[in-house]
Amino acid sequence: MTPFPFAAVLFDCDGVLVDSEPITNRVLAEMLGELGWHLTAEESMNIFTGKAVKDETALIEAKTGFKITDDWLRGFRARRNEALDRDLVAIPHAPAAIREIHARLKGRIACASGADRHKVELQLAKVGLLDCFEGRIFSGHEMPRSKPYPDVYLAAAEALGVDPKRCAVVEDTVTGAMAGVAAGATVFGYSTGESGHSGPGALRSAGAVAVFSDMTELPALLAGYGLQAA
Repeated sequence: MTPFPFAAVLFDCDGVLVDSEPITNRVLAEMLGELGWHLTAEESMNIFTGKAVKDETALIEAKTGFKITDDWLRGFRARRNEALDRDLVAIPHAPAAIREIHARLKGRIACASGADRHKVELQLAKVGLLDCFEGRIFSGHEMPRSKPYPDVYLAAAEALGVDPKRCAVVEDTVTGAMAGVAAGATVFGYSTGESGHSGPGALRSAGAVAVFSDMTELPALLAGYGLQAA
């Protein structure tokens, strides 16, 4: 068997493992509408996908004139989590792809998300993937800086005992791809052409070495990386 070209694979969560962005942004659009900023869920996705809401408070305050407090953010997370727990599904074919990669690397995978830890763990449990990542979940909320800075990916690589340069990162947004590149990892972009994912051209411009649209392709894409160049 050809040696796997990466020592570890680091996954974003939202939009890569779980189809959460439409749900999260539906709730966010509803709550922003209550403050006077009326957006559709799709418009909200175009603005906020790949970003932590807590990092966008200045924009929300500028659009609404409302001071975003910790209480408002807690209320948003509670409504979001209720909707996710009710409606969330996995990205098509992601669970099988993750389990194949997990087995190939003997567990050297991690989830490195810009979201808060409770959300990540709730989502992974909901789609049956928590056992693949338990003990190897990293939240941007717990880092000095969120994506597009590399902190969460650097923390994941360090915890796995792997040089970031020997890691693959799987991301679906420009913000996340920039974080992976800044960490020194090799970034693979997932893009379906639907709202909530950055487009293939944007992902490549951000540094993704390849872009794919079907999770069934991912194990072979990772395993074969570098073979053509060799």
